[in-house]
Amino acid sequence: MNARVEDPEAPGARAASAQAPDGYDKYAFEPFAVTVDLAVFTVRGGALQVLLVERGQEPYVGHWALPGGFVLPRESAENAARRELAEETGLSGDTCAALHLEQLRTYSAPDRDPRMRVVSVAFTALVPDLPEPRGGGDAAHAQWLPCDGVGPLAFDHDLILADARDRVGAKLEYTCLATSFCPPEFTLGELQQVYETVWGTALDRPNFRRKVLATPGFVEPVPGAARLTGGRGKPAALHRAGTATALHPPLLRPEGRPA
Repeated sequence: MNARVEDPEAPGARAASAQAPDGYDKYAFEPFAVTVDLAVFTVRGGALQVLLVERGQEPYVGHWALPGGFVLPRESAENAARRELAEETGLSGDTCAALHLEQLRTYSAPDRDPRMRVVSVAFTALVPDLPEPRGGGDAAHAQWLPCDGVGPLAFDHDLILADARDRVGAKLEYTCLATSFCPPEFTLGELQQVYETVWGTALDRPNFRRKVLATPGFVEPVPGAARLTGGRGKPAALHRAGTATALHPPLLRPEGRPA
């Protein structure tokens, strides 16, 4: 068998052979820490809720905060996010590993943490059916809380939460994720309630219905099925999630932003 010849121009080869230049001083710049923060949302009790932890240590002991913590020296930010989520909320490692985390942005204001210079990589997710959390690690308590009225949070987590809420709102504009928060068979009114809950604004019912039904693969009717929804009108037709994963065209928020 012929020996494999490494292509010197391949990215992996360049990375493996890369070395610090002679005389390079890695202490020339002031060191700083890297952390991760997670804004994990769900829809519960007709409200958009976020997973928060009560800090058990200073700084901000006793304050609510987003789950998160320091990235270890030989750890990626995403692996750190899943580890910290499991440690601080009691969610199982398998549950945290299965979450679809989306990187939100980096927060690097010089004084965002009173301990030292800390740069945080924030992640967000909107997920159904997560179990009840419990505190762990340096978190005294963990709980799902309604987004409206929560705060002030520790550090700059109010800013992260606001940015993350806007991101998950956009997620519903371009994907079929909203159907995950409905029963297996649902009315269009129930689907509209999910959008109104996440977006924080009322939608015009006929316009919403028209857009949903005009979007290929978003929902499909359940033949002959209907459900009484209150009032004196006729029973509402039932639908189930369609085969699409992305919405074409997108279902945009009024004015493109939540109220």
